[in-house]
Amino acid sequence: MTLRRLLSAVCLSACLLGAACPATAAEWAVDPAKSAIRFSGVQVGTPFSGRFERFEAKVDFDPAKPEAGRATVLVDLSSARTGDAQRDTALPQKDWFDVASASQARFEATRFVDKGRGDYEAIGELTIRGAKRPLTLPFHLSLEGPQAHATGHVGLVRTDFGVGQGAWASGQWVALEVGVDIDLVATARSAPADGH
Repeated sequence: MTLRRLLSAVCLSACLLGAACPATAAEWAVDPAKSAIRFSGVQVGTPFSGRFERFEAKVDFDPAKPEAGRATVLVDLSSARTGDAQRDTALPQKDWFDVASASQARFEATRFVDKGRGDYEAIGELTIRGAKRPLTLPFHLSLEGPQAHATGHVGLVRTDFGVGQGAWASGQWVALEVGVDIDLVATARSAPADGH
């Protein structure tokens, strides 16, 4: 019916026929050049947006068994860019991301939930500045051959993670609510020909 179910049926048929299903069948290689992690907020009443120029992701996900999936996304917080020199200089500093103490944000998903029609939720925890909080990331997944495209959006409260200290801890100058958008393109990893 759907490509997702067709792929699952093909793999299941191969297993029933005695063929070995490769251990890497559910592993995906994210292409950073085609992918993006963006963020948005409001400063003194004016919306702004930016992106993280460096991140890496390890994804183990089988649409036929989403509950067994795992993913780890590491974001280099020092790579945040908004196009405003003053803001970009401030973000890595102690009041904001404090990259000298913790240079990466980490999202670790321990399972996925199929919501139907290509929609999923990644259930896990997000850690920024040493503060770890539960996070559910909703996303839409489209599959075309060996390539997957996932897009999603989640809202965060920055002070839940200690982002914005001192005068910035209130929403007077910079809103507490921050949006994060993911746009990931990944390719299914092929099992090595020699089995190693």
